[in-house]
Amino acid sequence: MEEQIPFKNLHSREYSGHKKKVHSVAWNCIGTKLASGSVDQTARIWHIELHGHSKVKDIELKGHTDSVDQLCWDPKHADLIATASGDKTVRLWDARSGKCSQQAELSGENINITYKPDGTHVAVGNRDDELTILDVRKFKPIHRRKFNYEVNEIAWNMTGEMFFLTTGNGTVEVLSYPSLRPLDTLMAHTAGCYCIAIDPIGRHFAVGSADSLVSLWDISEMLCVRTFTKLEWPVRTIGFNYTGDFIASASEDLFIDISNVHTGRTVHQIPCRAAMNSVEWNPKYNLLAYAGDDKNKYQADEGVFRIFGFENA
Repeated sequence: MEEQIPFKNLHSREYSGHKKKVHSVAWNCIGTKLASGSVDQTARIWHIELHGHSKVKDIELKGHTDSVDQLCWDPKHADLIATASGDKTVRLWDARSGKCSQQAELSGENINITYKPDGTHVAVGNRDDELTILDVRKFKPIHRRKFNYEVNEIAWNMTGEMFFLTTGNGTVEVLSYPSLRPLDTLMAHTAGCYCIAIDPIGRHFAVGSADSLVSLWDISEMLCVRTFTKLEWPVRTIGFNYTGDFIASASEDLFIDISNVHTGRTVHQIPCRAAMNSVEWNPKYNLLAYAGDDKNKYQADEGVFRIFGFENA
């Protein structure tokens, strides 16, 4: 059963600039800038005018020599952003100048990156299931750990005391931080867990799996509260809105599902033309950025992302 959409003034806007498909989108901590990372080896910074329709200016971050697979903003600084690339480097950039301020050469092709909520550390995961923690100030590794199972997306909880790894075994490994000692293994799904999102209010986290389900967990009890079942393909990307009341999830299904966290019901579906790679909510408003494998009529990558916005009715 569908819920009455609690939104009005739905609108969607397309942003183009990349030469190949966009893998990752992320908002800065105050919700004024959006970064996009692409297979074209660049990231771009977009200054988003929430109610404007003027031409959006973007800054190109150039320097990586392979796909920019994931990026994340400093949670305490609205103009610092970190990028992870298949070229084995992680780079820190100033979003105002577009200049790379720090660079770390790691051991493998980097596919996941996330900031500790206090902005002091960055965690990076690579294709060889190795985790590296960098001290942001020195931009040097302070922990390295290789796992003997497939490690997918990674995340800290809001206090930074727990670190989560989603695995190809269908589990979520919960480690204490900074010791990285195992605290818990959650049997979350019957197939690999691909993505994880932490509710910004700190009550829940959600896990997306190859079994096409999204599971919602109570973070204090470490118990599964409910599952969202609307998608039919492996869940590639998920995210909570800024109030923690809505969750977006996407896959190779040709829609993005937005569900009510508390009831489990779908409140809206955004149609899309291709498999999605990244969904990311603005930290202050109900704006959802999303990017996928869009192609034009000649079957070439479009290199676009879109922002879907609505207001609470």
